[in-house]
Amino acid sequence: MNNNIIAIIAISFIVVGSLWGIGNLISHNNTQLSKSEGMLLLMKDNKFNVTNPEITVKVNQPLKITIANQDFRKHDFIIDELNINTGFISSGQDFTTIIASDKIGSYRYYCSIHPGIMEGKIMIKN
Repeated sequence: MNNNIIAIIAISFIVVGSLWGIGNLISHNNTQLSKSEGMLLLMKDNKFNVTNPEITVKVNQPLKITIANQDFRKHDFIIDELNINTGFISSGQDFTTIIASDKIGSYRYYCSIHPGIMEGKIMIKN
């Protein structure tokens, strides 16, 4: 009797874990939120949105960015010159921040765990 209960519990964990994994694989990657909501950056496969996109922000017009970790390891999102550091974001978590500047320029964003692989540019323009 106890062996049957243990087997049922083990099978339940396997089924639930499999469904969770399949759901993450087939979930659509909507990286464009509505204009009022800002931008979504997905951390997955050691990249931001597959291509580490260049992000354009207008001077004195803040852009809200939500960074969501869909990877199996932790990551962070850092822009040194704009004093943005999310700290570590675990799998399944997200973090929302605002990018704003009154100066035109180019700024590097990156993951400190995977520098050189997970990095891109923020362009502040008129």
